[in-house]
Amino acid sequence: MAPLSSPGPDVASASGVPQVADIPGERLAREDPDLGEVIVTEDEIRDKIRELGARITADYAGRPPLLVGVLKGAFVFMSDLSRAIALSVEFDFMAVASYGSSTRTSGVVRIVKDLDTDLAGRHVLVVEDIVDSGLTLAFLLRNLAARQPASLAVCALLVKDTEVTSPELSYIGFHIPRDFVVGYGLDVAERYRNLPCIRRYNGQLP
Repeated sequence: MAPLSSPGPDVASASGVPQVADIPGERLAREDPDLGEVIVTEDEIRDKIRELGARITADYAGRPPLLVGVLKGAFVFMSDLSRAIALSVEFDFMAVASYGSSTRTSGVVRIVKDLDTDLAGRHVLVVEDIVDSGLTLAFLLRNLAARQPASLAVCALLVKDTEVTSPELSYIGFHIPRDFVVGYGLDVAERYRNLPCIRRYNGQLP
């Protein structure tokens, strides 16, 4: 995804600037039959991040939050989101592993990488790439709440349409269908995280 302050490439390739179709991520999408239609475009992501950043800036005025990224999927979103927040935010990261199939978690979760920061008295904003059943997120929030933060909220780029709803989702980017999706940090077997948009994945899941 292009920097938030820069427009997307729209100059003819004859000028030395690549056309959209020549961007590596778009070329990969054309050449990989497992990649389906675009669910959320690069421009839509960019615009939504500006909107979320402005809301977070207003809501946390005078109390800059600690952004907690959930690895690995949220690292791209968190990087761009942090630059859209006009506050002196801090960063930390967690990694969790959930047991279950490749498409659905069982809700049995373990922490693979814990935070380095003491959350007591801190305003914590968890940054998630995608929320599906909400089971992993519920585990994570219970764990973080026990550390006595001053406040605890969630910003999720994507929320799949399910019967499960989570009142802790203070900031939501997009509601999407229940399709398996990749791109902008989301992967299949560590592939496709570098796509600049969100695409349906039509291949066989590992």
